[in-house]
Amino acid sequence: MANEPGDKYVKYAVDLVMCIDGTGSMGHLIDEVKSTALNFYPKLEAKMETKQKKIDQLRAKVIVFRDYWADAPDQAMVESKFFNLRTENSGFADFVSKIQAQGGGDEPENGLEGLDLALRSKWEKAQDFAKQRYVVIVYTDASAHSLEKSPKPAHYPKGISSTLDDLTDYWSEMSSPAKRLLLFTPDASPWTMIASSWDNTIHFASKAGKGLEEFEMDEILDVIANSV
Repeated sequence: MANEPGDKYVKYAVDLVMCIDGTGSMGHLIDEVKSTALNFYPKLEAKMETKQKKIDQLRAKVIVFRDYWADAPDQAMVESKFFNLRTENSGFADFVSKIQAQGGGDEPENGLEGLDLALRSKWEKAQDFAKQRYVVIVYTDASAHSLEKSPKPAHYPKGISSTLDDLTDYWSEMSSPAKRLLLFTPDASPWTMIASSWDNTIHFASKAGKGLEEFEMDEILDVIANSV
């Protein structure tokens, strides 16, 4: 809700994690996804101003996922730190600008591992902020490997949920008022299950390989702005 006069000491912190499919099949979409990321901060500021709301701290990080079974260890999953977009926007832009659509082998990809890492981010919990909002966005044109797939390669990360049920439980345990999940994903496993059973989740369905470009950034901005 808006910061009313009586709420002037209530400070809001928003953390955004973008999970981006960086595989070769995203080649025709990756530039648009990157453009969304690079233009996110000024557009959100403008959106908040129209709603007479204020975010006191906005941080963003990016997770680029590909395929642990097809890609080199340093390419299968690439994760940035959280950037404070008011003071480190250039560092965020530099990270995003270097994303290239490559690798991945055949579908499916490691989207669930990317989502798992996103949920385990070091979210803002400082007492300086009375309220926090945690937003995760997944961009992919592919289905995802089962978390139970084995044997796992040597560079597969430790601590990842071993089943989708475990990942679902992890999401359920996160503070419900604070979290939002936006899926820009095809109508394919496991995204349809997540969309239908996880709370605070919105699914912008697309057909594999096309459709993501039809969605406007305003839908992402509205979800964030309306949660504050």
